[in-house]
Amino acid sequence: MAYVKIKPSSFSGEVTVPPSKSAAHRALICSFLSDGGIVNGISASDDMRATRNAVSALRNGYDTIDCIESGSTLRFMLPIAASLGRSVTFTGSGKLPERPIGEYIRLFSQHGVKCDGERLPLKISGKLTSGKYETAGDISSQYITGLLLALPLLDGDSEIILTSPLQSKPYVDMTLKVMRDFGVEAKETENGYLIKGNQVYKKCDYTVEGDWSQAAFFLVGGAISGEVTVSGLDPDSAQGDKRICALLKEFGADIRINKNGVTVKKSALKGIEADISDIPDTAPALSVLAAYAKGETVITGAGRLRLKESDRIKSIVSNLRKMGIKAEETSDGMIITGGAPRGAALDGFNDHRIVMAFSAAALCADGETEITHALSINKSYPGFFEDYNLLGGAADVIYNG
Repeated sequence: MAYVKIKPSSFSGEVTVPPSKSAAHRALICSFLSDGGIVNGISASDDMRATRNAVSALRNGYDTIDCIESGSTLRFMLPIAASLGRSVTFTGSGKLPERPIGEYIRLFSQHGVKCDGERLPLKISGKLTSGKYETAGDISSQYITGLLLALPLLDGDSEIILTSPLQSKPYVDMTLKVMRDFGVEAKETENGYLIKGNQVYKKCDYTVEGDWSQAAFFLVGGAISGEVTVSGLDPDSAQGDKRICALLKEFGADIRINKNGVTVKKSALKGIEADISDIPDTAPALSVLAAYAKGETVITGAGRLRLKESDRIKSIVSNLRKMGIKAEETSDGMIITGGAPRGAALDGFNDHRIVMAFSAAALCADGETEITHALSINKSYPGFFEDYNLLGGAADVIYNG
C-alpha cells in the first residue's frame, strides 16, 4: 500500500483538471446506445475504465459486467442492461458490494426483470417494461439518472414519479443535458419526469468538459496557500459542483472567474453554514476551508456521504482531529471550528476524495503530513500528485509493497 509524504509548501501557477467524470459516464453510455461516434476527453481513471469495460461487455454480448468500485457505473448500467433484455451478472470490488441497490431490485420486479440476489454479485434477466416508476428522490440521484438513460429505449411511454424531494438534482440536470446532446428528451414534471418511448440516441462526436469536482481541491489550495488558476472549466456547466466558487466567496476567498478558468488567492477565511444536499462531493474540500477559517463551519445535507468509498463524514472528522482541529459529526454532516492545522499521520481510508482533500490541507500545516492509500486517487484522478507538485506542492508518493 502506497502512502504520500507532504511537506508544507505554497501553490502558485495554473493547472488544467481532467474531464468531468460524471459527464463522461453519461456520454460513454449515450454514445454506446447511439452505436457510433467518438467521446473525447476520457480520463484514465479506474471509474472510467469501469464504464468503458461495461459498455464493451454489453456490446460484445458478455454475461458479466465488472463495475470495479464505480457506483455510477453500477447504477447507470443496471437499467441499461435491463432495457436491452440482457441476462448478465454485475460484480464489483472494494465497498461497492455494500452500496445499496434495493430500489432497482424493487422497481425491476414490477417491470419484467428478475434479480437473483440483493447485492453484488447480482444477476438480472428479462426485459424492462415501460410504465410508472415510483421512487424516492432522496436515496440517490444515480437511480434517477439510470432510469432516465434507459426508459427512452422501451416500447411505450414511462413516468418517473418522485415520492420525496430530489436531492443532488444538478446531477440529474447534467444527465438530461447529455441526453439532449444525443437527441433524446425527457420532460420534467411537478413530481418527476415523463419519458417518451421508442426514442433513438443519435450518433455524434462528443467532447467532455472539465471537472469541477476535481477543480475544488486546487481552488481550496489556492484559498489557503498562494495563488492558483484552474483552467478548462465551463462557468455555465450543468455540474452542480461549480457551486464551489460561490462557497469560496462565502468563506471570504479572493476569487476571479472568467471564460477559461478560475483564479483563487490566499485570503482570510471565515466559517459559514452550508447545505450541500445537492453537491455532497464537495464536503471533503469544504472541510479543508473550514479547518483554516476563523470561527465555526456547519455542513449539513451530507448524510449520503456515509455510503461512499468510505464513511466520509467519519473520515473527515477523524483526520481533522488528528491535525488538531476541533470537529464533530452530526447526523447529516459535521461542525468544524477552524484553527491552525498541524502535520499528522492521516488515514486515506482508501477514498480518493479524502486523500486529495487532505493533501490540500497539508499545504499549510505545521509540519509534515503522511496520508495512507495514496493510490486511491486512481479511481478518479491518476495524475493528481503530478499536478499538485507542478503547482509547487511537495508530495512524495512512497511505494511500500
